[in-house]
Amino acid sequence: MDEQWTLAELVEEAAARIVALLAPKNGQVRAVPDDRTIRYYATLGLLDRPLAMRGRTALYGRRHLAQVVAIKRLQATGRSLAELQTLWSTMDDVSLTRMSGVAFTTRTARAEFWKHKPVATSPAPVPRPAPKVVDDSVELRVQLAPDLTLSIAVPDGISLQPADVRALRAAAAPLIELARRLGMQPGGDQ
Repeated sequence: MDEQWTLAELVEEAAARIVALLAPKNGQVRAVPDDRTIRYYATLGLLDRPLAMRGRTALYGRRHLAQVVAIKRLQATGRSLAELQTLWSTMDDVSLTRMSGVAFTTRTARAEFWKHKPVATSPAPVPRPAPKVVDDSVELRVQLAPDLTLSIAVPDGISLQPADVRALRAAAAPLIELARRLGMQPGGDQ
């Protein structure tokens, strides 16, 4: 099982890794984040949801550590949190590992989900009706490519994390490539 830390332990792990980094150029940026700062990163979408909860205590893993170290490294080069928010959705695990120096493994079930073909449960599968969109759903738009946006009805209360957006973009890549090979422009009238 992966290492799991409480928020206080995550702060200690991050501090140990960040000590070797350059001091931030901006005097308003803390060199080492405290627990309040890390919670703020989570509200900005720069930190994934906790791995698990033990009662009311959130547990974090190596990916969270990599995210915190990468944020501080980028801030040390003069990047603002607003710039990081725009950059963050495009950052894959390899880039995050390279930027932070923290190696981690992602859960393969999620990463491999889009590659698996559905398994037929019977020779003639029974078609299922399409799910109904309830009135309290929200339309979510995810930009998959410069000229292609995916529109999804999402029930109220469900939100996508940056990892979910990356998975959607990765799943759409073969479709976008096929459309381009066929001379079609995704999002066009062809």
